[in-house]
Amino acid sequence: MRPVKQNDTETAKSFIVVAYDISDDKRRARLHRKLKKYGMGVQYSVFECILTQKQITEMKKMIDKHVDKKQGDRIRYYFLCLACRNRIEATDALLQQDATVVFV
Repeated sequence: MRPVKQNDTETAKSFIVVAYDISDDKRRARLHRKLKKYGMGVQYSVFECILTQKQITEMKKMIDKHVDKKQGDRIRYYFLCLACRNRIEATDALLQQDATVVFV
């Protein structure tokens, strides 16, 4: 087994499913638009993302700005291994995301 170099941990990517339940329509729509920078929407309140740790931290900070826990807003982060990701089944024609999606 080769040792992990500093650069490897900075560029290593994780597959994450972000699911959210936001009560306010405007905040929910705003978060949906902002999450498009980080991944692919597979349902209106569910995104699949392939991100580095730095991007995950950035995304979570952005999400925190749009969440109002007092209103009952909830966010779930599911970190999936590659083997689990390859076992995802869907009834739609969306292609599996192979790389980080970042729109500028």
